[in-house]
Amino acid sequence: MNLVIGTQGRAGTIVNSQNTAKAMGSGLLEVFATPAMVALMEQAAVNALNLPVGQSSVGVSLNIEHSAATPLGAKVSATAELIEIDRRRLVFSVEVCDEAGRVGSGKHERFIVDVEPFFAKAQKRKQGM
Repeated sequence: MNLVIGTQGRAGTIVNSQNTAKAMGSGLLEVFATPAMVALMEQAAVNALNLPVGQSSVGVSLNIEHSAATPLGAKVSATAELIEIDRRRLVFSVEVCDEAGRVGSGKHERFIVDVEPFFAKAQKRKQGM
């Protein structure tokens, strides 16, 4: 695993009828939804990682602020910067901007997992339900 503090990942989208608060059920307005912003932040963090075959990462914590509304048709981009590495725990500083400036920011924590044991554990949970 070759992880370095300062590594960055990016992700982008355009606000459309499918990622608005109204469409996603997080409000009544046709502006970029907070759940869509969260997904974009996570995508940027994942894009910062180049994990070996057999490993992946899962989001475990997100503490964000959605500070401005972004209208339909606007471009939105997220940047995630790796700021802390503690064995398999990774912490990212995340920021989302539209063409007018910052619309969200926060910290996102991910955990590196081995894919096969992770799925095996998930299946055991399913069987116990």
